[in-house]
Amino acid sequence: MGFKSIFQVLYKIWSFLCYCLRRQIRSTIQHQTVRYEMIPLSPLSIHRIGTVNRKTLVLDLDETLIHSHHDGVMRQTVKPGTPPDFVLRITIDRHPVRFFVHKRPHVDYFLDVVSQWYDLVIFTASMEIYGAAVAEKLDAKRGLLNRRYYRQHCNLEFGSYTKDLRAINTDLTSVFILDNSPGAYRGYPDNAIPIKSWFSDSSDMALLNLLPMLDALRFVGDVRSVLSRNLHRHRLWT
Repeated sequence: MGFKSIFQVLYKIWSFLCYCLRRQIRSTIQHQTVRYEMIPLSPLSIHRIGTVNRKTLVLDLDETLIHSHHDGVMRQTVKPGTPPDFVLRITIDRHPVRFFVHKRPHVDYFLDVVSQWYDLVIFTASMEIYGAAVAEKLDAKRGLLNRRYYRQHCNLEFGSYTKDLRAINTDLTSVFILDNSPGAYRGYPDNAIPIKSWFSDSSDMALLNLLPMLDALRFVGDVRSVLSRNLHRHRLWT
């Protein structure tokens, strides 16, 4: 075996070790010990929460809970060499496609916590074959994301997909959506929590930062009494 062949083998081994190290570091950052203190409810709080309906939190997928790219993408938003959290192999129109999926930091913990407060629903404008596969991975057999809506459940308006929250829950006092795209909830600005689109920032804390508000929101009689105060509603498309 010549020097060039030996060098190529050593380079491949080194590249693989670096890949494994980056993946381990990213996993450590993702699952670092960050906790939201779950203080037992006072008798007054227990009484209060017993007087209001349990609410439904609708969750978007892409750029809200995860980011993904697939084979053939020329301009990836993720830094080359960043290992995905999981890879999906999906056949679309008889063509196999690989999706490299990155989970937003702390999403697993976020889902664990908010599932104790709300009924969770996935609502994505993506195709069902993709959205269902992502939801399955995020759920990880915990039974948190059993109710799901996909592109066929959206409305196409002005060239973009919108999400009808009344299809989830006709009682608009008890349903709200977390989505990075204001156009998706154009018809329900008072039932929405905006979140910055996420692509690859490993230090992102957006999901954790929402926990105090989500903890408090479950006690209100009408979510719109709080969410209508969001200034983002004035920037929605007209």
